[in-house]
Amino acid sequence: MAFSCLIFAQAIPERLSSIPHKSQVGASNMPREIAPVIAPFTMPQFKRPVFPSRRLSITKMGAKRNRMSTGAIQSAIDKLNSQGGGIVIVPKGIWKTGRISLKSNVNLHLEEGAELHFSSEVEDYRPAVFTRNEGIELMSLGACIYANGQTNIAVTGKGKLVGPGQGSVRKQVMEVDVIENVVPWDKPVSERVYEGYNGEFIFLPMFISPINCKDVFIEGVSLENTAFWNIVPVYCEGVIIRGVTVNSVGIPRGDGIDVESSRNVLIEYCTLASGDDCFTIKAGRSKDGLRVNKPTENVVIRYSLARKGHGGITCGSETAGMIRNLYVHDCVFDETGVGIRFKTRRNRGGGGENITYERIRMNLEHTAFNWDMLGSTTHMGDLASRFPARELNELTPVFRNITIRDIIVERSSQFIKINSIPESPLNNVTLDNISVVSDKLITINDAQNILIRNASVLSKDSEIRIDASKNVVFDKMSVEVQAAK
Repeated sequence: MAFSCLIFAQAIPERLSSIPHKSQVGASNMPREIAPVIAPFTMPQFKRPVFPSRRLSITKMGAKRNRMSTGAIQSAIDKLNSQGGGIVIVPKGIWKTGRISLKSNVNLHLEEGAELHFSSEVEDYRPAVFTRNEGIELMSLGACIYANGQTNIAVTGKGKLVGPGQGSVRKQVMEVDVIENVVPWDKPVSERVYEGYNGEFIFLPMFISPINCKDVFIEGVSLENTAFWNIVPVYCEGVIIRGVTVNSVGIPRGDGIDVESSRNVLIEYCTLASGDDCFTIKAGRSKDGLRVNKPTENVVIRYSLARKGHGGITCGSETAGMIRNLYVHDCVFDETGVGIRFKTRRNRGGGGENITYERIRMNLEHTAFNWDMLGSTTHMGDLASRFPARELNELTPVFRNITIRDIIVERSSQFIKINSIPESPLNNVTLDNISVVSDKLITINDAQNILIRNASVLSKDSEIRIDASKNVVFDKMSVEVQAAK
């Protein structure tokens, strides 16, 4: 079904006046204290962590500026951990290192002017460690800053982390196929080993990735030139990420912050300029993700700025364990591609539910609200085709119960684009109190129970196209179509 809508747009409602501008959010606006979290679901109250007062500079353990100091840095962490915890100090200057592993009750603190430069060579990330790459468990390089099974860990300070340069890490990246066609899902994880010996491929190290950890705190640091995703808590509980600055523009798969199969997470006052999606919520991929079956739930993202990136906030495309209870509010997406983005595929499983976005300002290169559930034939083959509809199975994902309200879209290529799965339609979505400037209006394929209410749209095009959908309601939506010049 296709039809046109031509009505004069209304002025921006008064309740949109409280939506922040980019000068009011992001790392430069971070206060010292963590304000109470108010969300549409139960969340813990987050507090700054406490560490023992012991302080140990990496220079005391033999670290030298502009020289490889992996052993000295790791020794400082291990020593304080064995003493019950404390703060490892990285002083001003440039320090070179391979992979380092955080331990319980240790805060790795980078003083202002300190730079940790991570090795470009695979050998500095061996032996392989347990990790999860694009939603599949395996043994490979892990992360530049790694932790597994630790409690009360932190990376803090005004210093900078610099990722691997040109070398074997980037040259030996796995590029032969999508990961689920390379890593056998029915093979024990301990045997899925990719260490890069004899030039064989590896899975790129993330920048900071704690796995199976509790009470994780990351604050204030800057990250640039990552090889892969930047900050990635996996299977973690109780995570605070605040005041970080990321620059990975131009780096393929250079996501900003990816929350993966973790719960009780607060992200605030961050500034991300990313080579891929900025804020991303994930929960495992396909059969391996179903085997693990760990959701991402209870996540709040607030007072943050996405400057560049494919998506301001993205759910997916790894969705097997379910994404639920996500609340994003008082953020600005400035010059990103898509604004609010949902991604999954027919064979990814799981999906997302109980998701709320409000008080967000967006200036976008592409679509404001985009549901991309089928993918491209390049990666998905025939599964990317809408028809024929497939039979429902355990790998059929579903997205439902999504509320989007109090949004200003200052620029976009399209207002709404929904390409869902015919056998698993997008269900129960409300967009309320939205002011939009867009080139195109609305496309809806395979959805049900969609309410667009109190929307004021200035568009270059008058077409709204709806196909194979039901209960799509427009309530007090006004559209002004710009006259062609």
